[in-house]
Amino acid sequence: MDVVELLPRLHLLRFPVGQAYLWRDGDDLTLIDAGPAGSGARIGAPAGSVGRVRRVVLTHFHEDHVGGAGELAALTGAEVVAHVLEAPVVRGEVPGPPPVFEEWERPLHADAVRRLPRGGFERPARVTEVSDGDVLDFGSGARVVHAPGHTDGSIGLRLPRHVVLFTGDAVAAPPVDGGVTPGVFNTDRDRAVTSFGRLAGLDTETACFGHGDPVTAGAGQSLRASARARPADG
Repeated sequence: MDVVELLPRLHLLRFPVGQAYLWRDGDDLTLIDAGPAGSGARIGAPAGSVGRVRRVVLTHFHEDHVGGAGELAALTGAEVVAHVLEAPVVRGEVPGPPPVFEEWERPLHADAVRRLPRGGFERPARVTEVSDGDVLDFGSGARVVHAPGHTDGSIGLRLPRHVVLFTGDAVAAPPVDGGVTPGVFNTDRDRAVTSFGRLAGLDTETACFGHGDPVTAGAGQSLRASARARPADG
């Protein structure tokens, strides 16, 4: 796991597949996503040196984002938070719907699966359920933004006072062209594109994605430019 400071209160945690983010309010830490299975201890050790993990907010149920959540909750007592539509999947009560792949996405998905740890992962015993517009007690008030399409209950998190946006996999930053796009492996591409447009319309300086390098200046302009271009590029 690589750790990169993006802002004085914000660190990027990069895993072999995907990434998570750690936000600090004094000694209280909030984790946005939790990496794949086995990540809990790796996150908990460095986090414990600077504060206590109070909550883990999951942007959606995919394994590379929730795999470490149950382990981390057991280690730290952190509250696990997810959208009301994702929570039953996160708890393991129901299966999550599979993606509807574009043909070109299939080899990318197969490669990602090969890089994930094999076997299951520890499920959190309790998940606090949230909905669009709810405000969470970190980052001077973090607002939940429902962004369906990647999964039905995908969410973004907006910190208005700090002009920071966490998008989960509703937005990605592919390494090829340095731009930003809707994420891949969606359950409903049309809804994903609509959600991308909604997130692009927010006032954002720093945008943090589930995959790809964050944009740390002028992120809103980058998102809106990409959203405007989408009808032209199909």
